[in-house]
Amino acid sequence: MTLASYQMNKRYFTFFCLVFFCGQSFSQSGFRLIQRERTKVKFQFIDNLIIIPVEINDGTFSFILDSGVSKPIMFNIIGPSDSLKFKNIESIYLRGLGDGESTEALKSRNNKFKIGDAVNFNQDVFIISDQSINFTPRLGIPVHGIIGYDIFRDFIVEINYGSKYIRLNNPETFKYKTCKKCETLNLTLYNNKPFIDAIVEVNGGSVPVKLLMDSGGSDALWLFEDNSLGLIPEIDNYFMDFLGKGLSGSVHGKRSKLKRFSIKSFHIDNLNVAYPDSAAVSFARKYKERSGSMAGELLKRFNIIMDYKNTKVTFKKNQHFNDPFEYNKSGMVLEQVGVRIVKERNQGSQYINNQSNEENSRLSVIEAFKFTLKPAFRIVEMRSESPSERAGLKLGDIILSINNKEVHSLKLQEVNSFFRAPEGKNIKLKIERDGVIMNFQFKLESLW
Repeated sequence: MTLASYQMNKRYFTFFCLVFFCGQSFSQSGFRLIQRERTKVKFQFIDNLIIIPVEINDGTFSFILDSGVSKPIMFNIIGPSDSLKFKNIESIYLRGLGDGESTEALKSRNNKFKIGDAVNFNQDVFIISDQSINFTPRLGIPVHGIIGYDIFRDFIVEINYGSKYIRLNNPETFKYKTCKKCETLNLTLYNNKPFIDAIVEVNGGSVPVKLLMDSGGSDALWLFEDNSLGLIPEIDNYFMDFLGKGLSGSVHGKRSKLKRFSIKSFHIDNLNVAYPDSAAVSFARKYKERSGSMAGELLKRFNIIMDYKNTKVTFKKNQHFNDPFEYNKSGMVLEQVGVRIVKERNQGSQYINNQSNEENSRLSVIEAFKFTLKPAFRIVEMRSESPSERAGLKLGDIILSINNKEVHSLKLQEVNSFFRAPEGKNIKLKIERDGVIMNFQFKLESLW
């Protein structure tokens, strides 16, 4: 059955999520390894997110590996897809992070999913047709969905952030190696999502917290404001900002600095922390013991072994452990939206003899150009009173060049890296607004 021929049978489910989304769980046969004890899958690491290839009904797609999601969710699918051949489709509604409403989706059963040499022939998947729910523009590469619990449930999963691969191991045959430089913590599973205990130092005191391990989040640490625990930012040490995008819309909140974060003997000082708006994460706070989330900017500093079967997780420092914590100091967020026509010079030049008389002949150089379609980068979020806003930039402006470098030759993450430079860095932008080319300039500002 294709998407165009499903039977309408509406049901309602609630999905709790962080920067992307999470959900309820349903039983099924699960993933199995094909004649192997383990399989290794290389991943792309974009904006602190793990992107893995997933084969679905013999088509190949890119998925975010999100430890905070219970069932695979697909989006960024243009129109009905006969090639996917989704089966047993019904309509449901999903609810996730953000300030919007529930989203209609299609639930399909009995699909074939393949990741490396791991296969599930009976996989449920939720398909969102709303084109506004699409994380490809924020990441700058095609992303078609997210997957999490189904993988972590069936394997002991090694996440090597240092070498950018995951390894899925058979829980029955996996053997731990002695590791004196590792720390192993108990893992609490609630609604099929993994939680660990940690310590944060905030407002002069040490506070125990229970955090979702959220590989589907880009930030370092999210904390839910709680006066009783002292989990509130100092009044003179935070600013309001855009934090991320969830299934139900944008998430805003406070950004601040934390003196120290600790898991057993591992300590990380002076790290970034965000306090999301309580309304946007109201569903995520249904688990009363939860204090927040440990996400990609923190997780990437370790190589991790996730062991759901034995409810434990092992951390080992990697080469990123002492990386500085950076953030966008421009105050604006870009998306890759559609394409624009770019005039480019062809390599090499054409030489033409203008005279038939050999004694007076001249060679003229004619430069050849071509017109190509290149990604367009648009401003979609703007922090109030930020350097970019004060300079006169507006939502909807298309970035053409940054510091005299044409952005069509850059990836979105390369463009964003300019805004994470040290305080005082001068930023020159050429933009297009309603067909008019304009120039702007500002300096990056640190708010801490």
